Amino acid sequence: MILITDTRDIKESAIAATIGFFDGVHAGHRSLITELRHEAERRNIASAVITFAVHPRMVLHTDYKPALLSSYDEKIELLRSTGIDYCIVLDFTYELSCLSAKDFIEKVLWGKMNVRTLLIGYDHRFGHDRKDGFEQYVAYGKACGMDVVRASCLETRGETVSSSAIRRLLANGDVERAAAMLTYPYMIRGRVGEGHRIGRTIGFPTANILPYEVHKLVPAAGVYAVKVSVKDETYNGMLYIGDRPTVNNGKNVSIEVNILGFSGDIYGDDIIVSFISRIRGDYRFASLDELRAQLEKDRAAVEKLMTI
Repeated sequence: MILITDTRDIKESAIAATIGFFDGVHAGHRSLITELRHEAERRNIASAVITFAVHPRMVLHTDYKPALLSSYDEKIELLRSTGIDYCIVLDFTYELSCLSAKDFIEKVLWGKMNVRTLLIGYDHRFGHDRKDGFEQYVAYGKACGMDVVRASCLETRGETVSSSAIRRLLANGDVERAAAMLTYPYMIRGRVGEGHRIGRTIGFPTANILPYEVHKLVPAAGVYAVKVSVKDETYNGMLYIGDRPTVNNGKNVSIEVNILGFSGDIYGDDIIVSFISRIRGDYRFASLDELRAQLEKDRAAVEKLMTI
């Protein structure tokens, strides 16, 4: 995949493209891109995904805080795995947001990117007021010689696969169904930072994770079985998300992982946790002894799960 951040670098005379934010590059996105590649192959032209580095709503509403499924770098990495020829990263500006769908198709997609075939997601709308739909896009494309094609909808377990559906699942702690829609376990990348060091006093030392992407969605509070990648090795882990009610931590949410079978110093190192299953919710315990007893049970549950 060739990454293009300046439309002047596009050398192809004809491109088959689709456009969207592609947060998470989930199964629905992958199905769309597979359709796109087939359309491109049938026409013997290059295929391209057109996306944005920053969520468009953050440009239009400075106080908007997206719950991202993937950081920009993660998204590019995931798109690279789809076999697409090009990823064109468009700079979303206020001026661009003011274009009508007609002008966007004619002046940007056709005029600057040489898009000759446009594959539209089943529910995708663009243009400054988003009033136009697929029929209007077809008409605008036909006027300048562009084929506009509608993609099919992908469902799993009777539910439409979408970034919004995945966010709902993660917000409820259902990381297994989220992984089915994503086609990979949901992950958080970060740096190991200074923690409260209470875990080590009860036999469960944890690495405090500071996510690199501040807008990354954090799943529901609770204890999770995870895979941990650190220092070029992968381990099983027991991860906690919550405000640590047993020690009166206030409203500060922590992301802490107890790496099973690991005892080295990783302070300041890069770390990736991939969510496998939720073990339980977040509860307040009457004492640290009760918390320790529960953590023993949690660790046993994680170890059993990871051996299946």
